[in-house]
Amino acid sequence: MSGKKAVYYICDDERRQGLVARTVWSILKEKEFMVSAGIKFDDRDVMVHKDERDNEYYFVPTEFPVCWHYPRYLQEMNEHFASFDISGMVTWHEGTNAPPKALTVHSIGDVNAGVYGPTNSAYMRNLLHAMERNRVAFGLSDYQTVTEATHWSGTYVTGSAPELILQYPVPMLDIEVGSVEESWSDRAACKALADSLTQVFDSDGKYVHNILCVGGIHFDPNFAQAVFTEWDEDTFGVTHIIANQWLVSGEYEGKHGLEYASAAIDAIAGGIEAIAFHDKMKGCYKDLVRALGEKYRVPVLRHHLLRDSESIKRILSSKF
Repeated sequence: MSGKKAVYYICDDERRQGLVARTVWSILKEKEFMVSAGIKFDDRDVMVHKDERDNEYYFVPTEFPVCWHYPRYLQEMNEHFASFDISGMVTWHEGTNAPPKALTVHSIGDVNAGVYGPTNSAYMRNLLHAMERNRVAFGLSDYQTVTEATHWSGTYVTGSAPELILQYPVPMLDIEVGSVEESWSDRAACKALADSLTQVFDSDGKYVHNILCVGGIHFDPNFAQAVFTEWDEDTFGVTHIIANQWLVSGEYEGKHGLEYASAAIDAIAGGIEAIAFHDKMKGCYKDLVRALGEKYRVPVLRHHLLRDSESIKRILSSKF
């Protein structure tokens, strides 16, 4: 890929929580490959790196994590970066039942409100594969490279309106090290993340079959592994994942369920070729998945089939 543009928002303020972002910013500066972009954002100097394929990577220091303050940052985000191919926020992950040592990426959206940000599965896959390569290269054998279910901390941290997500047209990813303080302060993990940022356009050339993932837990291993599943010259594209907990809290069994879930599909660049669902969902949510399959005329797969390449080839090559 050449001539692409990525932008990364990185909270470097010492007064704020977020050791991962500050460490990544420090590592990026040490690489000495950034120059001034001639842009101010949040009254800070934006930096840029241009690679040998004319891809440009903009690094934007901020006072706060941008997702916490979209009302404050949206105007500048759109003024400078609305035409970019991909964007990301470097941050940390914490939470109960989360893997303590993880390199993770997720798409953004407020599932309870049925608001899903635009996504690009090829770029998300490239980034996850870069993180996995770097995890191995830096000897981080006790870490996992995983996806998370779709969510947005702007809602539950600062109470921002979910609809603000849609006012920024660039696919946005949260790019994180998790999930305990020991991991946040692990410089090798932060370096694995930092080095991956300029590999988001590095494609292995495989054909990406986009899927919507429904059900399961927040860090569901079935959907995380699908990112690294390959057969012949094909692979899966995983972006929006609607975890079971938010199907329930968002009342997707209700009359708005089909509308909300459709918004997730419509946000995925290029559409989808299949829907994968966790087989332990309640019947009402399985009914929803079947209705989605009929609406979009795509096959519906139980999660265990994601590991069966022969079945996948047969299903994806057949007509609905």
